[in-house]
Amino acid sequence: MVSRFILIEPSHAGNVGAVARALKVMGFADLVLVRPRWADVLQRPEALERASGAADVLAAARVCATLDEALGGITHLCATAMTARDFGPPTLAPREHLGAWVQAQRAAPAAAHGVAFVFGPERYGLSNGDVYRCHASLRIPTSPGYGSLNLAAAVQLIAYEWRLALGGFEPHTNDRAGDRAHDRAGQHTDDRAIDHTDDRPDQLPGAPAPTPRNAADTPADAATVAAALAHWQEALVALQYLDPAAPKKLLPRLQQLLNRAQPTLAEIHILRGVARAVLRLAQTKG
Repeated sequence: MVSRFILIEPSHAGNVGAVARALKVMGFADLVLVRPRWADVLQRPEALERASGAADVLAAARVCATLDEALGGITHLCATAMTARDFGPPTLAPREHLGAWVQAQRAAPAAAHGVAFVFGPERYGLSNGDVYRCHASLRIPTSPGYGSLNLAAAVQLIAYEWRLALGGFEPHTNDRAGDRAHDRAGQHTDDRAIDHTDDRPDQLPGAPAPTPRNAADTPADAATVAAALAHWQEALVALQYLDPAAPKKLLPRLQQLLNRAQPTLAEIHILRGVARAVLRLAQTKG
């Protein structure tokens, strides 16, 4: 199971470090930054100080220029947003959605799954376009009078809910002296490499072991779906069905249609074959 946490355009290096710490305490390590404000954000002193024992998570983090680059291997994408978007994915509480999703995957035929959680810039959150890409929009239940969460706090809550959905951790059984030593190491100096269990495409807890799959039943990841949608956009423009100057909500609607369908690689190949045929026909008549 791949569990990825994606930060789009983070502007504060300290927040990135705090996010690394939040992930490590929940046993996750797959962190991706998209267009961060600082090119060297992962090495900045503020990030290293706030990581406080999770420098290995920072060292393993990736920086990407686009969201598409961050989505390889991801089959289920969750936005984090305070407000619902018209034509966007359903807005759900994290515990409600994640628990139900895990149960549904356990009941389905075994497959390699990848889940990503997407967080927007500190000042204004995710853009509509990024939310439209997702299968679900997670809204953390907060006070009606004040729902603004620090980026690292939001990541911590989502990481906790995801860990619970995956089965949680057993309570620690160390003696009190050992607990104190462990706490000191975790808070200050423990930069040893963590177990990146969740970076491997392991099966869900309680699910049957994965079996070899071919394109006919392998789920298409989010990057593959995005490429297919871009191909269809090109074909629809060639057909003069889509006006690129006034696209309205056609593409977000098609994105949500594909998200609900959860196409396989074979089905994506069919869709792209149709798009190629349309483009060839348009060129011969042009």
